[in-house]
Amino acid sequence: QVQLQESGGGSVQAGGSLRLSCTASRDTGARKGVGWFRQRPGKEREGVAGISGDGTTSYANSVKGRFTVSKDNAKPTVYLQMNSLKPEDTAMYYCAAGGWYGNLNENDYFFWGQGTQVTVSS
Repeated sequence: QVQLQESGGGSVQAGGSLRLSCTASRDTGARKGVGWFRQRPGKEREGVAGISGDGTTSYANSVKGRFTVSKDNAKPTVYLQMNSLKPEDTAMYYCAAGGWYGNLNENDYFFWGQGTQVTVSS
């Protein structure tokens, strides 16, 4: 079983930045895709960004140009750099791993973290 630990959430004013981190307890084998998802109050969970084993990235339209997903294979840790944050980005953010493609389909992932809260005030 792979355990994922997210960190980096917090409270920030609109226009600010946060960087989320997701660290896995062990290698996920051939399924190296990692995704970031979020669940906003009263809404269903949605995909935000993903990165495949070869580094290909994907983003939800709502965060393109503001969020950047990257990884450090030496650690191994995946990051979500969030810039120009908006109040509508307020959500619980989850890291998911063990995907084939690093896409925004939550059904592609085996392992999930507990989430880290991001709150953006206006």
